[in-house]
Amino acid sequence: MSWLQLRLDTNPSSVAALENQMLATGAVAVTMEDNADQPVLEPAVGETPLWGQIQLTGLYPADTNMDDVLQAFPTRLLRQANQRVEILEDKDWEREWMQHYQPMQFGERLWVCPSWLAPPDPDAVNLLLDPGLAFGTGTHPTTALCLRELDGMQLDEQTVVDYGCGSGILAVAALKLGASQVLGVDNDSQALAATRDNATRNALPATRLPLALPEQVVQQAWAGQAGVVIANILAGPLIDLSDTLLLFLKPGGTLLLSGLLRSQADTLCTHYADRIAIQVVAERDGWVCLRGQLPIAADSL
Repeated sequence: MSWLQLRLDTNPSSVAALENQMLATGAVAVTMEDNADQPVLEPAVGETPLWGQIQLTGLYPADTNMDDVLQAFPTRLLRQANQRVEILEDKDWEREWMQHYQPMQFGERLWVCPSWLAPPDPDAVNLLLDPGLAFGTGTHPTTALCLRELDGMQLDEQTVVDYGCGSGILAVAALKLGASQVLGVDNDSQALAATRDNATRNALPATRLPLALPEQVVQQAWAGQAGVVIANILAGPLIDLSDTLLLFLKPGGTLLLSGLLRSQADTLCTHYADRIAIQVVAERDGWVCLRGQLPIAADSL
C-alpha cells in the first residue's frame, strides 16, 4: 500500500492549528521536523520543544483526495506555508532498518552485533542486540562513548548500576566484559522489557541483571555497593539525580556520565565537584562522556 504525504513549511505559531487541521482532514499521523538545522536541547517540564522553522508532515491514505484536503484548510494557514503533496511508497520499515544496522566494534574487545547477523569475530566479546522500542543501539555518540569506556575498564567481579538502561546495551556490555551483577534502572517499562530480552538473548540469567523502576529500587540495599555507576541520560536529570547516582557508588568506584553536549560539561563538573571530581574523558560529534573516581576516605585506608 502507498501513502500520500502533505508537507508544510511553517513556524511555531501556526503548528498547532495546522496539525489539528491535518488530523481533522483524515491524516493518520502528523510529524514535526527541524526545517533549518537548528538544535533543540532539553525543554523545561511541560514545554514542547519547537524549532524556529518547522516542516510539518501529514500522512494520508493513498485514496485521499488531496485537493479536497487542501481546500478544507483556512486560507490564512496555507498562505505562508510552502506546501507539497508526495507519494510515499510503502516498505517493510523493520527490514529497511535491519539492512542498515551492522556489527560495530567499541574499543579493543567489544562488538555489538544485531541479533540477526553472525558476529564478525567469534572470539571477541560479542553483545547480541535487538533494541526494540528502547534507546540504545550503539549508533548514537553517547552510547558509543560509554561502550568504549567500559571496554577499557577492569570490570571483573564488579557490581555495576546502569541508571537509565534503555535497551540494556550498557548493562549487558558490562556483564559480558566481566561484571558480576548489574542493576538496570529505567522509568520506562518498555525499556526494562527490552533490557530483559537482550539479557536473555545473551544467555545472561535474571539474577545477574535485576531490573527496576526508580521507585522500586531499595536504596539501602544498594547504597555503597557499585564499583561502577553509569548514567547515559540528559544533562538535566544528571544534575537532579546526582545524590541518587552517588549513593550507589562505593569509595574508589567510578562514575561514568554521558548524554550531554560539550557546552554542558562544565556545569555538570561544577555540580559534582564537592563530592567527586569528574572530567571529560571522550568526545564525539559534540557529545561528551564524563568520568571520575569517588575518593576513598582517609580513615578507611
